[in-house]
Amino acid sequence: MSNNQPLQHDTIVLTGTSITGQAQSQIEALGGEALHLPLIEVADVQSNDDGLFLQRSQQVDWLIFTSQNAVHAFIRKMEQYEQDASLWIEQRIAVVGEKTAEALEMAGFSIHFVPTTYSADTMVKEFNRFLQPETTCLFMRGSMAKDTIPNGLKCRVETWTIYETRPTKKSIPELKEQIQHKNCTVVFASPSAVRVYAEEILPLHDWEQIQVAAIGHVTEKALIALGAWDIIQPKTYTMQQVIEEIARRKES
Repeated sequence: MSNNQPLQHDTIVLTGTSITGQAQSQIEALGGEALHLPLIEVADVQSNDDGLFLQRSQQVDWLIFTSQNAVHAFIRKMEQYEQDASLWIEQRIAVVGEKTAEALEMAGFSIHFVPTTYSADTMVKEFNRFLQPETTCLFMRGSMAKDTIPNGLKCRVETWTIYETRPTKKSIPELKEQIQHKNCTVVFASPSAVRVYAEEILPLHDWEQIQVAAIGHVTEKALIALGAWDIIQPKTYTMQQVIEEIARRKES
């Protein structure tokens, strides 16, 4: 194995909703094969109240985004109602994750708060220092999001379920084939993907047949609860960091 290509002969399976060109290039540069076999998919939630929520988002003190999916759904709502970022110049924005921040900045928004660790738990702890009981926040959430943020923040938090997460089985046959015939590391970025894997794959292929990698401590906890072990987990919860951690593990 080349020192410059520690992932040579390895297949890195990404189970989230999308794969970026950056992640694919990073895996291939390290000698690995990148496969996107999603176990979940997302779709915008359409509601007659969307216009009212957009209006409300221009009235609160803070907007909260914890995923790129929420950002993309929000931007599509803006476009649907022919609005742009200039209408939110009075609002401050809190985000979890550098990719979430980048997606907002590309749409013309400014970011005012990012927690030191990309998790809802850390965000609640650190963000509360900036809040007063009368502060108003609107949290753009997915259908599977936990209540850590609305329950943990010491202010008035309203929520807008702007997209839904649902399981998809279209990649299951290929994923089974890959696990059976290749040296696979399967990357999980959400508990939702873990649940689909446990229901569809785990009865046939136990955890010993793959290397498991997780992004985020909540995802890691979901894996451990289902019997996974020796989980690769980076300190920084990003795809780039988990790929680097997988490569370091292969080199050791």
